[in-house]
Amino acid sequence: MPGDSFYITTPIYYVNDIPHLGTAYCTIAADTRARFERLRGKDVRFLTGTDENALKVARAAEAEGKDVQAFVDELAERFKATWKEFNISYDDFIRTTEPRHTTVVRRFVEKLHESGDIYLSTYNGWYCVSCETFFTDDELKAGPEVSSEVNEGRPSCPNAECRKDVQWVEEPSYYFRLSAYGDRLIEEIEKRPEFLRPDSRRNEVLSFIRSGLNDVCISRMQTWGIPMPESIPDSQGQVVYVWFDALINYVSATGYLSENSDAASLFDRYWPCDVHLVGKDIFVRFHATFWPAILMALGIAVPRTVFGHGFWNIEGEKMSKSKGNVIEPVQLARDLAKSSGCEFQIAVDAMRYCLLREVAFGADGDFRRAGLIGRFNAELANDLGNLLNRSLSMLHRYRDGKVSGNRGGDSALRSVCEAALPEVGSAYADMNFIQALARINEIVNEANRHIEREAPWEKSKRGENESLDFLLTELLDTLQFVTVALAPLMPTVTQKIWEQLGEPVPFTELRWQDATRWGDLSKGHTTRKPEPIFPRIDKTDVKGSAKTVEQPPSTTDPQPSEKPTITFAEFQKMELRTAKILTAEKVKGADKLLQLTVDLGTEQRTVVAGIAQQFSPEEILGKTVVIVANLEPAKIRGIQSQGMILAAGGEVPLALITPDRDVPTGAKVR
Repeated sequence: MPGDSFYITTPIYYVNDIPHLGTAYCTIAADTRARFERLRGKDVRFLTGTDENALKVARAAEAEGKDVQAFVDELAERFKATWKEFNISYDDFIRTTEPRHTTVVRRFVEKLHESGDIYLSTYNGWYCVSCETFFTDDELKAGPEVSSEVNEGRPSCPNAECRKDVQWVEEPSYYFRLSAYGDRLIEEIEKRPEFLRPDSRRNEVLSFIRSGLNDVCISRMQTWGIPMPESIPDSQGQVVYVWFDALINYVSATGYLSENSDAASLFDRYWPCDVHLVGKDIFVRFHATFWPAILMALGIAVPRTVFGHGFWNIEGEKMSKSKGNVIEPVQLARDLAKSSGCEFQIAVDAMRYCLLREVAFGADGDFRRAGLIGRFNAELANDLGNLLNRSLSMLHRYRDGKVSGNRGGDSALRSVCEAALPEVGSAYADMNFIQALARINEIVNEANRHIEREAPWEKSKRGENESLDFLLTELLDTLQFVTVALAPLMPTVTQKIWEQLGEPVPFTELRWQDATRWGDLSKGHTTRKPEPIFPRIDKTDVKGSAKTVEQPPSTTDPQPSEKPTITFAEFQKMELRTAKILTAEKVKGADKLLQLTVDLGTEQRTVVAGIAQQFSPEEILGKTVVIVANLEPAKIRGIQSQGMILAAGGEVPLALITPDRDVPTGAKVR
């Protein structure tokens, strides 16, 4: 049925090296969205793959003394093996050296030649082998300055993520008339706000197009790549330019122009693509401009959404092989499993969670091992693991593990879950993973606080059996909600929780609405005894061995103090007050900063907080937080900041400090 299908893609990854943290991040995000849509009952097609026709791939093979095809065959398998370890549930893996792709690319070229959208000319200009991109003189001048010692006086690539030297190329080439599609592209972008996301990248694209589009060279004189069709005049010895070839994978994988009727039917079933996920470096020029223009030229519908995600720094530095800080995701998961004592697949799920929880999707992030361990301890071991262990332990202690099914009354926890389900679903659908996970974590924390408030151990002593049964059922229902809500992101962990709950519905048959379908855990149903899933890590270094605690003893994460003691009089000098966040926006040019307007009851203030990578503006609007109200004002990026927001965590803020119940705005904290 129309509307029941969902097609999502990652970029196809260069096979000149092995998968790293950045490629894993994008692929995990795509997998999470695909799993969420399957839970919603959609007919999902999830595509990933490898880009194998690039000149730099051929040069990498030559540098290792290997046949190019054998080289790409080997590395494509590395990508498949990594995605298998990370539970990536792709439906198709396309390689650009496959006949099903090369045939379609050549037909694309022929169709564009027939329509007059490509023409033969001579290319004279600068080419970056690393980026596989041509640049004009103006673009080179506008690029970052690079020491002449690095490039020996030659122009450098204007891409800030590259900056390598470019080469002068002069050869006959075919060009695509991109300049003819500027107005149509602008019209498409302006009439559909969801087409290009996030908004900041959408604005970049509009600016790029309005500055004037140049026609794009689509062929090269080289030996490695897809040969130009024999029917195209004067193209002998030329191959299809890699960026024209690579973009077509999204439709060649659906059987477009295929002579196989079964393969061709996939195009009608899944196109237009619902979401292309790509890195910001290939967003503006290629996926948001070149690709939709090619589709327009052939009368093919453009994708519904192209989403450009940010990049990761590593411990505050740009990730690069020369610095030796490139992180291989499988090895990082092994290190985490070794340090925590948890199963490898649990460590994988923890990494999946932490990567999407750490930074608003679309923004740049900074990966720190201390942040990974801190969130593992705080949100997975102390919060989620603690809730599961306490709830099942009490059920077995007081009721031999048997569910009473007592739902006779209003449940605050169930009401919170029911209200949160559409919010979490909307956040997943919006690729706002940080908001979805923050909302789920709020419910986990509320359930843990509910246990403390209700004190089931006291109910048991007083013989308040009905009240105790009601509370235990509430907690199990909350765990049911959390399990389904986290299932798109943490497939192994949630299956283990589901099995411990003893849910009668098989995990593989779960649907999104099962999160709040109370009653599955009915009277007399028996749960399993709790088995700790997240052993808490005592050390903050992923590498090497570390002592672990079998189960977190509390919901706090104490760390030994390294600061000198202060007197009570010194503490009294600090004025801590509650404040409500009225507005929040990113500070231009600063990836880590948010500018907030907060209400202290008697006045409103501007506060600049370094929390932009962990909390999106939408996520914190309306929250009541704690601020240092008498901190000396300071100018940060030209903005006068009048206070400091308190957050838990070391170098990386893991959670904002908020009151556990309603209090007046501006209330003193002591």
